[in-house]
Amino acid sequence: MPLTLRARLTFLYFVVLAASFAVFFWICDFGFQRSIETTVNDASRGNLESVRRVITNSAADGISEVRKELTELSSVWANGALFEVAGQDGEWLFRSPRFLSPQFPLPEADNEGITFVTVNLEMLQYRIARERVTIGGKTYLIDAAVPTEPFDQALDNFRAIEREFLPLLVVLASLLGYWLSGRALTPVNRIIRSAEEVGVQNLSRRLELPRAKDELWRLTETLNAMLDRIEASVKRITQFTADASHDLRTPLSLIRTHAELALRRPRAESEYREALARILVASEESGQLIDHLLTLARADAGATQLKMEAAGMNPVVRKASQQARLWAFAKGLRFEEGLFPGFLIVRMDTFAMARLFLAVLDNAVKYTPAGGKVSVRLYSENDHAIVEIADTGIGISSSDLPHVFDRFFRADQARSREVPGSGLGLSIARWIAEMHKGSIVAESKLGGGSVFRLALPLVEADSQLDNTAEPLSRKSRTSVPT
Repeated sequence: MPLTLRARLTFLYFVVLAASFAVFFWICDFGFQRSIETTVNDASRGNLESVRRVITNSAADGISEVRKELTELSSVWANGALFEVAGQDGEWLFRSPRFLSPQFPLPEADNEGITFVTVNLEMLQYRIARERVTIGGKTYLIDAAVPTEPFDQALDNFRAIEREFLPLLVVLASLLGYWLSGRALTPVNRIIRSAEEVGVQNLSRRLELPRAKDELWRLTETLNAMLDRIEASVKRITQFTADASHDLRTPLSLIRTHAELALRRPRAESEYREALARILVASEESGQLIDHLLTLARADAGATQLKMEAAGMNPVVRKASQQARLWAFAKGLRFEEGLFPGFLIVRMDTFAMARLFLAVLDNAVKYTPAGGKVSVRLYSENDHAIVEIADTGIGISSSDLPHVFDRFFRADQARSREVPGSGLGLSIARWIAEMHKGSIVAESKLGGGSVFRLALPLVEADSQLDNTAEPLSRKSRTSVPT
């Protein structure tokens, strides 16, 4: 069974704390030992200097006086300190009784400086400072010893405290860490409970933000932002499905109605042809809608791959204008074309770009009454190729203008049977513009016509490109009504 986050945090806290305490006590133990060693060395050195002063003060009065002074000094020391002094001929001038017990030989004293050594005298440990000094032309060997037993007992007591309290401290601190981790994870548990209550039926519910603006606050904000995006996506998909079902139902109902009427009784050949023509028109509308839906579905899934290459804008705009000119002529509209005299190069998929132009031009022609005008302009501005498609049609109200690129959106004034369409053409146009790292915007006012402006970043012109090259090689894709 996997450990919970709280248990893992407590275990990690236990390990880190145990290691920290162990290192801390080891450092304390090491420091204690060094402190004891320094203190004992200083004490034995101080005793040695006291003996040296006594010898210095009494050496002029002879050896007997030196022995007398050393004996008096020994009687004064009551702290367990010992010393012994040997004359120049090696004869001992004074020795504390403990130095008389059989001992291993002490190391030879240096000619200069003090030598420290630890020995046992009658089962007690002493720290000895040994020095060879010259006083009044005579050489003396001095050994001054200080007992280390009190210090050793203090060190042993400290180590006993370490062994006794270290496990207790670690356990108590781990329990405290377990409690603290529970307190720290309380907001996480609250987030989990809130997240469990979010479902498809209540996507508008959001997680409660913690009071402190810490990492958990940022996590909660991020999750709420993610829920906002999910809710928007679900709403868009739901609306998309509802609108697609509604728009598909109309042509399918027409197909079924015309077929049922044609089969209800025998008819003349002309009547059958008329029914089949109506069925064909409804089928074409259904096919166009399905094609648009598939395009947008592939775009949402990221499955559409555009073939981007440097190409001239002039041939693409000119080819789309030729198709739009035929639509305008059939409806009794004037069509004007103004193309940049030079050669504007952009990175694009020529088929997708032609589809964008045809979608916007078809939209302009459909919503411009007879006698009106549709115009196309291509020019350069701020390192961008700009294509403007303008019309003198019915226009778009200020309330509808922000939604003209939304899927299935059609302004109220355009909802009539005389103006067919699915409301997907401009959505596809915006997607194509964004895929080319460009932008498309609309400007309009009700009754005053509309202007759609596409901006695409320019690239350096290639002298090898043919300005008259045919950009659309697939004739079946040149007509894209909306």
